[in-house]
Amino acid sequence: MKTAWPVFAFLLPVSALAQPSVAVITEPVQAVVTVTKVDAKARTVTIRGPAGNLHVLAVPEEAQNLDQVKPGDRFRMAYAEAMAVSVKKGPGKPEGAIAETVNVAPKGAKPGGYKVRTYHVTGVVEAIDYKTRHVALRGPKGSAAFPVSPEVKDLESVQVGDRVSIVYSQALALQMEPQPAAQKPAAKKKS
Repeated sequence: MKTAWPVFAFLLPVSALAQPSVAVITEPVQAVVTVTKVDAKARTVTIRGPAGNLHVLAVPEEAQNLDQVKPGDRFRMAYAEAMAVSVKKGPGKPEGAIAETVNVAPKGAKPGGYKVRTYHVTGVVEAIDYKTRHVALRGPKGSAAFPVSPEVKDLESVQVGDRVSIVYSQALALQMEPQPAAQKPAAKKKS
């Protein structure tokens, strides 16, 4: 890949947001995807991943080059997640906030950019599955389950009823680069 993906630098400060905390950053997943549908009115683009799976991406209002994106276009895409967890014992009401950072290509440039969405949630642990390492958390807008990475060593110290703070970031970067056409199987010749 020609360029560094600056989006993942935004995931690094997550560890500073929850004290004491354990920060976990997943390895970025990179792939070349193919555009299958563009809905300019709804500002969505449907892409097909390398395994054939379809995903619908919401295009931020700030994106100025959606008119350049057509079915059949191929993009290089990268995705990563990061989470910082801190356990706070005692009472407290659920709290939550969402922050977003969006950076898009200037008008007329090749389409691309990145988006980072960070959730700050404080809630009460409703359930824990220590074997599968999932925690169900009741926050200000209901309940959600979160996977807990093996890097979090003291999961067993968390109990139902504990107040837990989670900072969870998702980052998506897209870059339109010339990509070789998808390989099609060669046709068999008749004898």
